[in-house]
Amino acid sequence: MTTISIDLMGGDHGPSVIVAGAAIALERHPSIKFQMFGLEEECLPVLDQYPAVKAVSEFHNCELAVTMSDKPSQALRKGRKRSTMWQAIEAVKVGQADVCISAGNTGALMAMSKFCLRTMANIERPAIAAIWPTIRGESIVLDVGATLDADAQQLLDFALMGAAMARALFGVEKPTVGLLNIGVEEIKGQEEVKEAGHLLKESEFSGLDYAGFVEGDDLGKGTVDVVVTEGFAGNIALKTAEGTARQIGEYLRAAMSTTFMAKIGYLFARQAFARLRQKMDPSRVNGGVFLGLNGVVVKSHGGASAQGFAAAVEMGFDMARNGLQNKIENDLDQYYTRGPGAASIEAETDTNEGPTTS
Repeated sequence: MTTISIDLMGGDHGPSVIVAGAAIALERHPSIKFQMFGLEEECLPVLDQYPAVKAVSEFHNCELAVTMSDKPSQALRKGRKRSTMWQAIEAVKVGQADVCISAGNTGALMAMSKFCLRTMANIERPAIAAIWPTIRGESIVLDVGATLDADAQQLLDFALMGAAMARALFGVEKPTVGLLNIGVEEIKGQEEVKEAGHLLKESEFSGLDYAGFVEGDDLGKGTVDVVVTEGFAGNIALKTAEGTARQIGEYLRAAMSTTFMAKIGYLFARQAFARLRQKMDPSRVNGGVFLGLNGVVVKSHGGASAQGFAAAVEMGFDMARNGLQNKIENDLDQYYTRGPGAASIEAETDTNEGPTTS
């Protein structure tokens, strides 16, 4: 069984959409159990509408909910220990749940997650990682909003954590990693990015394959499995991609309704347009993962539909099932404690025949 804690009061729509999303995820993954945190007068009537979810859930009544307009500092002051968001996170800390999901205030969720779970050893700043649909399938992009102006060492940490996430979700043994830059030439870009490229190249870390710099158009191409950037550029890229997808969708809808012949053409191409709509649907890959903490927290879009929230729950389920946290811990331990080449040295030692002596 995989236990997921959910902040029922987060997001634009509250428990009605969140519980409906949990029901969709449960139907697809019957081994899920829920720890749910909310205000009982608003949540219990909704839970009564979904008996299958209620049967595998433990509901916890809380004193207050963090609003979407609360500043992170305000949320910490008034909501620490008492809010639905804090208690959903704390369920991961104390071992009640494997992963926490919230559609609430991003800044408050990050602040509370850092305060409650703390960052992992050797990680100074966490990152938010997003699944990015590409021509080749999917890739991981981080950071998309947690750490602005990351330095070279932090970018390297993001690369290590992103590669571990790619192994956990995509099953890629040695993920390719690229640094987002304004050009692929080594002389271009900010000093922090160039230094991070040098660190990755020199590290020869066995858990990833450093592919050098990538540009903005490589995000959609799927040139690498993991794209690393700092939070300011990553968040702008994410919002731009989401906006462009909606823009193209509106263009297509308008074009298909302009003339009688266009409407006839749409009838013949309905299945093709349905597949395109599915690929461009942001809810299909909804959910940003907070990496670098002593526990897994997934941030759902505040305006996500039930299908979108279900996607965030399923992302958390996959990461718990595939041991994301252990993979990140092992990679960081290998890099910082045993040295970047330790895994490859151990692999060679294991293939030697006969006994060894010291």
